[in-house]
Amino acid sequence: MVEAGHGGLTLLIPEDELRAGVATLAREIDRDYATTGVVIVCVLKGAAVFTADLLRILRAEVHRLEFVRASSYGSGTQSSGDVRVTGTLDTRYMAGQHVLIVDDIADTGHTGMAVKDYIRSLGPASLRYCTLLDKPERREVEVQYDYVGFTIPNHFVVGYGMDFDERYRGLPAIYYFPDP
Repeated sequence: MVEAGHGGLTLLIPEDELRAGVATLAREIDRDYATTGVVIVCVLKGAAVFTADLLRILRAEVHRLEFVRASSYGSGTQSSGDVRVTGTLDTRYMAGQHVLIVDDIADTGHTGMAVKDYIRSLGPASLRYCTLLDKPERREVEVQYDYVGFTIPNHFVVGYGMDFDERYRGLPAIYYFPDP
């Protein structure tokens, strides 16, 4: 379905399905962290909206909310495979803690691997990875994603915090650019 007013974007996941998917993820995360609590590390910028919605639903105790920025896209629609992880996580807040990475999309796996390696080096008691979207057909590096909201086809997606050259982040649903 092509949505008028959104530059010819095609709707992939409507807002109500997103809400239901986030609620399902929250229940799974609550189950796993009910007795330990969790430190959440949000991968900026794309996962900011997802993380905010997830936090409002979670019942497990969130000890801290931290942020890292990871990027392999620049202003294009293809991952370069060269991931930059920026932001400094304090070892005292990660060491010995149960840490959950929250990301917007699992694509090639390069970002997931880079972020996991960085946080693993800080000595958490456990480390799990939550991604809203998964595009397994694009995977180049095998990464374990513990919580996956939606498996999607190989489209470049925008909305719900995800962008194309900083545009479309505020859309309430997930869209993709139709094939030419």
